[in-house]
Amino acid sequence: MALTILTVFTFIHLGISQTATLRGVILNENNEPVEKVNVKSNSGGTQSDTNGFYSLSIPANQDINITFSHINYEKITGTFNLKNGEILEFNPVMNSSVEQIATVIIMGDRKKEVEGIITLKPETIRKIPGANAGVENLLLTLPGVSNNNELSTQYSVRGGNYDENLVYVNDVEVYRPFLIRSGQQEGLSFVNTNLVQNVDFSAGGFQAKYGDKLSSVLDITYKDPYQFEVNADVSLLGASLSIENISKDSKFTSIVGGRYRDNSLLVNAKETETNFKPVFGDIQGYFTYRFTNKFHLSFLGNASINKYSYAPKTRQTNFGTLSDPVALLVFYEGQEKDQYQTLFGALKGSYFVHDNLALHVITSTYNTQEEEYFDILAQYRLGEVNGNIGDENLGEVEFSEGIGSQLTHGRNDLDALITNIEHKGDLKIDNNRIEWSVKYTHEDIRDRLVEWEVIDSAGFSIRPPHIPANEQPYEPYTAPLEPFQNVRATNHTQINRIQAYGQWSKRSYIGSSKVWYNAGLRMHNWSVKGQNINTSNQTVISPRAQFSIKPEWKKDMLFRAAVGLYYQPPFYRELRDANGVVQPNVKAQKSVHFVLGNDYSFKMWNRPFKLTSEIYYKHLSDVNTYTLENVRIRYRANNDAKAYAYGLDMRLNGEFVPGTESWFSFGYLKTEENLNDRGFIARPTDQRLKFAALFQDYVPSTPNLKMYINLVYNTGLPGGSPSYADPYQYQVRLPDYKRADLGLQYVFVDTEKQFEKGWKKPFKALSIGLEIFNIFDVQNSITNTWVRDVNSKRQIAIPNYLTPRVFNVRATMKL
Repeated sequence: MALTILTVFTFIHLGISQTATLRGVILNENNEPVEKVNVKSNSGGTQSDTNGFYSLSIPANQDINITFSHINYEKITGTFNLKNGEILEFNPVMNSSVEQIATVIIMGDRKKEVEGIITLKPETIRKIPGANAGVENLLLTLPGVSNNNELSTQYSVRGGNYDENLVYVNDVEVYRPFLIRSGQQEGLSFVNTNLVQNVDFSAGGFQAKYGDKLSSVLDITYKDPYQFEVNADVSLLGASLSIENISKDSKFTSIVGGRYRDNSLLVNAKETETNFKPVFGDIQGYFTYRFTNKFHLSFLGNASINKYSYAPKTRQTNFGTLSDPVALLVFYEGQEKDQYQTLFGALKGSYFVHDNLALHVITSTYNTQEEEYFDILAQYRLGEVNGNIGDENLGEVEFSEGIGSQLTHGRNDLDALITNIEHKGDLKIDNNRIEWSVKYTHEDIRDRLVEWEVIDSAGFSIRPPHIPANEQPYEPYTAPLEPFQNVRATNHTQINRIQAYGQWSKRSYIGSSKVWYNAGLRMHNWSVKGQNINTSNQTVISPRAQFSIKPEWKKDMLFRAAVGLYYQPPFYRELRDANGVVQPNVKAQKSVHFVLGNDYSFKMWNRPFKLTSEIYYKHLSDVNTYTLENVRIRYRANNDAKAYAYGLDMRLNGEFVPGTESWFSFGYLKTEENLNDRGFIARPTDQRLKFAALFQDYVPSTPNLKMYINLVYNTGLPGGSPSYADPYQYQVRLPDYKRADLGLQYVFVDTEKQFEKGWKKPFKALSIGLEIFNIFDVQNSITNTWVRDVNSKRQIAIPNYLTPRVFNVRATMKL
């Protein structure tokens, strides 16, 4: 009897304990993980974590209804019948829900809108054509973001320079090479587009959790793979390949990408005839291992090498006016060989104490080894051009105003090692969120700068401009030969930084209106020491605040305001003056931001649209003025100026064509600086007006044939000045920048068009297209080359033109 009772209870227990496990990662339509999704069955439930992962035990050997629900997404339901002990991976994709209440539309991306952050879709980034296609290429279609050099991935935001922009990848700040002088030397951006899952961008008034820069934040998140996938992109400019994978138990994920780029197609189309070999390549990887649901460890690594070989032959640049055409003819000897090699690694450990508390530790190391070696002799003629239409010598130089030569020499080496360790925390209490961080950075930089220039005209050397009583060529100068410019410096500099921030944010109501508050404080202490320099130690504190309100109106309106004191403690390049000498007492540049913004969401043609508007004002002091030549910045390192910037940014985006997102941008900017109380003059980035458009379309009768067009119009920048000259004497502007890039793509396979047999079966996506860069063949210029006419002692600005019309063939695929 006792044995019978025991047997019955054993079978009852076994029946009760027969369970299976359903688990996976929940994503939205942009392949972004969705946290706090309620996963419920009749017998229990759970929630997805911050990475979208969930795990739910369900009874085995019976039909179980599972519901996946989230306030911002459409509900998903399914029925599962699993065997005892079976583990099934199910990765649902949730679509954003649009809930209509009167005329108010509630969308899932409103969280970023209240913070003043623009979110860009990775698929759009990968499709839009451009000479330097990628994240930065798409940023240039946004208001307030400018770059007049299609060979460069750098950009300026609301009057700032290229060194004033923060870039994060998976919470890790990334850097770019120090010595780059021109866009054609850059090669590849750090960000690998094939690995990108999410892109957030703020053009000003950003939160305290972002670092100490004056202009903008670009926050990139790399993918967390949920299946095996291969992506490839091949064109005449290079190729890229990425592989995503996930282990069977879903604990280990990896994504690895390699890129190769050759800019010969673009550079060989320029006006200078040259032997040019630009080779750029890199490999990146992002790996994550989930030891438990609470502890995750991830690694981000990058290795890149840029080799730039340049041997110019000849150049002819025609400029001036129709009535007074002028030409510069140059014959070259010599070459330039540059190499930039970088290694980067970051390790991040995350511990999720519970659903509302996450703790992180991040360590990273960045090493760059850079070489710039050049010896180039340029023999030039500057003269009048035959402008008689029909003449057989049309376009030829008939009379030489100046004849001379220029010998430039450079031996620049830099080795930088930057190490970071940081603790970050994130605590949520009801509608309150508290975030904090403490970070230590050590920068060890060894630098040798040797550059000199000798100018010769009609058989005698031109003396430096600072030498008094120089009356050449009217009177002979008998002193020893001296270079026209001569920069020599050797530096070994160490910089230690301690940074910390704390910020609080809250979602609440004022009456029936939804509001969001954010307030935070940053602290940055840094010390500079090195050979033959006095140790310096400085500290700055930066308070910042944001406020957003969404009134309960019939029209869907969101209003934002932000104010903050922003400091930019000097990085190594900002400490080095025009002569290459490190100035340890350079202060942090200071900027007060005032930003007011509005988002108006509405429907037109029964499709969603949004108009975003922002006005801003920035007051800058302790400004570290600089000269800008192509993309090389040289600072004066003396905090000798104050400045301001104000403007208006507007962007209208929506489905101008059903099923595709396009936008139009407008920006007005004015920024000026005052050096030593001499009066305000335009800053090098004073780009007054900007119009840009990104447009996607398809042929209605052939929907697989798609078109992408990228349009940018910028009014002219100040043309710069010779590096030794007084900028108050050189305020002539460059011509307006006008550019249009067109992409045509035929889609053979996509998510809506799959094949069960034939040669297309292995592909998840496949397309082939044609790209036309600068389709109207506009002659844009980025800088001026300054040529001295020895007789008149004039400095003549010769424009450096960018790339003409160029054709490219491109194929993309996904397996």
